[in-house]
Amino acid sequence: MLWKIFVLFSRVALFSWGGGPASLALMQREVTAAGWATSAEFADAVATGNALPGPIAPQVSAFVGYKLAGVPGAVAAVTGTVLPTTLLMLLMVVYFFGVKDSPTVKAMLKAVRPVVVGLLLWTAYDMALSVFGVKPAGWGPALAGGWDKILIVAATFALLTATRVNPIFVILGAAILGFAVYR
Repeated sequence: MLWKIFVLFSRVALFSWGGGPASLALMQREVTAAGWATSAEFADAVATGNALPGPIAPQVSAFVGYKLAGVPGAVAAVTGTVLPTTLLMLLMVVYFFGVKDSPTVKAMLKAVRPVVVGLLLWTAYDMALSVFGVKPAGWGPALAGGWDKILIVAATFALLTATRVNPIFVILGAAILGFAVYR
């Protein structure tokens, strides 16, 4: 099982473009397709990872790996998430200055960057389905019953867009709000 965990997270790391947050879409698709976590569990992993300092992808992979095989599973998942791309980056650093201005590389990145935005939007959409409890019946009833969550989403977006507040303070504030209101 540890090898399967390592291979899945290595595959995610090697085929994700745009860094940790961008890899979450592929990670979620792979993990849920393997039956290792539900969308709701994945959303919990992302929420937990965002509440902690450090990069999100290894944190989410550790969550899934731990669920599957305890501490050894978490280590296998994090190693699969970090090791392949770290080795590639070390190789790339050697050649970086020779290719960074290449028209081919620039052309490829012009198409890849919008895909990363699309992946992030899809991840947000899929997580929203879980957060708002949306069923195949549609968004209407879920949004009507989840007005409090809509306010939290709107307030978060407004704070992060209109101010320079550190996101950790928004997350901590939400945790305090959740403790006070939802328990």
